[in-house]
Amino acid sequence: MRGRLAAVSVDLDEIPNYFAIHGLAVPERSGAAAALHAVYDVALPRIAAFAASHGIPVTLFAIGQDLARPESAAALRALSDAGHAVENHSYWHRYDLSRLPRAAIAEDVLLGAEAIVEAVGRRPTGFRAPGYTVSDALFDALEAVGVAFDSSVFPSPPYYAAKALAMGVQRVKGRGSAAILDTPRVLAAPRRPYRPGRPWYLRGGRRFVELPIQVTPGPRLPVIGTSVALAGAAGARLLARACAGEGFVNLELHGMDFLDRSDGLEALAPVQPELRVALGRRMEALGAFVEEIARGGRGGGGGARFVRLDEASRERGLVA
Repeated sequence: MRGRLAAVSVDLDEIPNYFAIHGLAVPERSGAAAALHAVYDVALPRIAAFAASHGIPVTLFAIGQDLARPESAAALRALSDAGHAVENHSYWHRYDLSRLPRAAIAEDVLLGAEAIVEAVGRRPTGFRAPGYTVSDALFDALEAVGVAFDSSVFPSPPYYAAKALAMGVQRVKGRGSAAILDTPRVLAAPRRPYRPGRPWYLRGGRRFVELPIQVTPGPRLPVIGTSVALAGAAGARLLARACAGEGFVNLELHGMDFLDRSDGLEALAPVQPELRVALGRRMEALGAFVEEIARGGRGGGGGARFVRLDEASRERGLVA
């Protein structure tokens, strides 16, 4: 591998998905309804500006059904034409996708890919599962359609525990959730890029590469948009330094990380952690993380070169 690599990817989950996660009804008020497309209308330009300000490419994971809206498809194509990658985040964004029959999984994956082809004129080569939840059946479908990489496996005990607790609290409050809790076997998966086997959390000989969601060495703390942004600039630099010795750093964000409660999201602010922190503070933290990774941190052995995930998946030496 030619030096250290890093990538920033953004899941473009639109606002109704967040209401579903929290077991809340989607507001029908005119102002709130207008905000239901805030990820494409408001966050996407901010993502482009963030990438430009740091001189990095981003990988965007799009949900196929969202691209039926012409304005969303056009906004995504503009970023694709500017050199950013657009990859498949499924068609329906069903959190239980990995538990569906194999034919239904394959249909969803293919529909998502076709929607992206129609929107941006390029076939995606990568996939990210809704809710980070995968299975052998899902990986069979990905292998059958010939993806080059998946980036869904999230082997973080603290994240797993926090998600289980949050879902439990919601149940106690009488609110369901569209989200599901992954098998705890995910915690046994490698934290660095690998070729999955069967079962999927072990190394094997599948034809595609798994690029796990970033965790720190040792305690495997989650290194995602929420944890980096909520840590503040100083905490974000510490997280970056914890990853400074890694050959590949895979920072995963969401469109929500680029939104503020004043973007018509007041109804989500009490339950969505990011919205409790001012957008400017979050952007400062994300910028600090990217800059620290690019510099290499303290004793990190040199800075990382930022690439798209499809480029990372093709890099020789990335997979041990």
